[in-house]
Amino acid sequence: MGSKLPPTRDATIAEAPLVKDPEAIEDRAKVLVVDDDERNLLAIRTVLEDVADVVVANSGEEALRQLLRGEFAVILLDVYMPGIDGYETAQIIRSREQTKRVPIVFLSAVNKESQHLLRGYSMGAVDYVFKPVDPVVLQSKVAVFVDLFTMTKEIQRKARAEQALLDANLRANAERLRIEQELRLAEQRQAAIIQSLPIILYLEEIDANPRIPKFVSGNFAALTGFAFEDIRKSPTLWVDRLHAEDRPRVVEAMAGRSAGQSLSIEYRWQCADGQYKHFLDQAVLLRDAFGNPLEFAGTLLDVTDRKDLESQLTQARKMDAIGQLTGGIAHDFNNLLAAVLGGLGMIERRVSLDDDQARIVGMTRHAAEQGAELVKHLLAFARRQKLEPASIRIPRLAQSVTNLLAHTLGGMVELEWKLSDHLSPVYADAAQLELALMNLIINARDAMPDGGVVTVTAEDREIVEQVGRTGLAPGHYVVIGVRDTGCGIAPEMIEQVLEPFFTTKPVGKGTGLGLSMVYGFVQQSGGEVRVDSELGRGTCVEIWLPRAPDTDAQAEAEAEAGEALNGTTVAMRILLVDDHDGVRATTAALLEDLGHEVSHVTEGAHALDLFRRDPAAFDLLITDYAMPRMSGAELVRQIRGERADFPALIITGYAVADMGASEDIDVRVLDKPFTPEQLKAALRERR
Repeated sequence: MGSKLPPTRDATIAEAPLVKDPEAIEDRAKVLVVDDDERNLLAIRTVLEDVADVVVANSGEEALRQLLRGEFAVILLDVYMPGIDGYETAQIIRSREQTKRVPIVFLSAVNKESQHLLRGYSMGAVDYVFKPVDPVVLQSKVAVFVDLFTMTKEIQRKARAEQALLDANLRANAERLRIEQELRLAEQRQAAIIQSLPIILYLEEIDANPRIPKFVSGNFAALTGFAFEDIRKSPTLWVDRLHAEDRPRVVEAMAGRSAGQSLSIEYRWQCADGQYKHFLDQAVLLRDAFGNPLEFAGTLLDVTDRKDLESQLTQARKMDAIGQLTGGIAHDFNNLLAAVLGGLGMIERRVSLDDDQARIVGMTRHAAEQGAELVKHLLAFARRQKLEPASIRIPRLAQSVTNLLAHTLGGMVELEWKLSDHLSPVYADAAQLELALMNLIINARDAMPDGGVVTVTAEDREIVEQVGRTGLAPGHYVVIGVRDTGCGIAPEMIEQVLEPFFTTKPVGKGTGLGLSMVYGFVQQSGGEVRVDSELGRGTCVEIWLPRAPDTDAQAEAEAEAGEALNGTTVAMRILLVDDHDGVRATTAALLEDLGHEVSHVTEGAHALDLFRRDPAAFDLLITDYAMPRMSGAELVRQIRGERADFPALIITGYAVADMGASEDIDVRVLDKPFTPEQLKAALRERR
């Protein structure tokens, strides 16, 4: 190599700069030196250590293996080597895709002729270095390739970094686009939800007068019937359409907002269709970071359905309270009426009366019977009366009602029946349905003082599914409608007309129990009453009742069973028990007049003692239901415990709903007050 090489390796290493950056060490260029002479390899390594990392190979085969392990900035290749020489090694390097661009510098000690140089260049060499090698020249040449390699790698690194940055940018843009799409979709969903809800969101200036929101979200038109532009064009529209009863309260609450007060108020507002809706208007004051008021943010919620439900709940509770009261007083009132009617019957049977006396007794009887009917009406409303439903054919019912009302409607009112073809029979109590229709027709007559036509229609209808707030379950129904062309009922009174004692008639013209009786009877029968009315155009009341089962024979048998029973009653020995002295005395007298032998006591324990003394002394037990210490049902159980087939009859002033115990003992029940004919029929049916 000559004297130009550095004297020692240690001196070269001492003069090399220290590299402390791990990435720099890792990215330092490498030079491959290929020579079969170990001394040359050592000398060149020593020269180039400051420029790059030096990797040595002592043959062409070893050089090719090193090329498979990494990248090199330049290859210093000895021309003459045993085995594969430098030319063949260069040719192989140039033929491979991974290494064909690596610069090759041939090392040669001989053959400086042009033909050898041309052959080396044709094999891919970029330069020649002749031995002995000048260290400065070698370093300079290798440094050029190392710098070129380093710059190329830096460009590639920057390109990769820029590409990574670009990819990250694209990913960020794609993510932002996705988030924007999701946000837009969420906003659309939120808007759709708000549009579907009975609510309006609004922003309003603090000192807005008259009231005009500056921003509205929600289906304003669906909620109010007006477009928001209508409010802008007519600033006083909102206040003008407030219900007259609510306007002062709402205006006062709005005025209080100027002092920074929040708002929460319910009121009625007239929509574009003329109907009033109940709105819950709530607003809070928004402030900036310094506490200064900015604007009001509020919601307008349609609570009409909720108010309707609250009204129905209140109505149901009121009806239930009246029903409880009615059921409670029915017993005592019926006992009094039973005693009065029984006493009058005794007078008529046992005393010879002149015409005036008979007229007075008749008037008294009529008044007592009216009282009994009044209790029945109240019990019908309270749904506590005893019903005997059966299959009823509407055409036959129409004929019966027409005959009953022939002299009641007068010459100025005409009754017209419109029954659909193939009309199904209805399942209800015949007497109560007849009474209900008479009440409705008479009400229709009273609504037409100048005369007119009362039209009664009947048709089959089917409810497939329960819709809205109707109380009817899906099924088949018969709908009977009574329509008049009279004065009609005000909308605010529609809900009240079904209440007991409420009437639109003048004082003394009605009790207010007609429609309430109809309502109670229909509800107890599993149906519904619907009232549709318009002032000046008339009223239509519909009765929805269940259709009767398809049992024609049963319907005929039940119709025949309603006829009065004829024949005589065999005299019996009767044990009568009633804690009410008047009822007990009159009932005993009536039984004796019918030819029976009666033993009567005031309480169940005494009656049980008499029976146990001589069970064969009695043929029938007649007992009041409600008595102190022992009820009538319990007395029947005690007696039948000793004589299982002993016949018994319970008389009661209670509503049937309060007498579930009587069903357990299989006994006939007779309601007070009863007529002699009803008592006779009950004695025939005793069990």
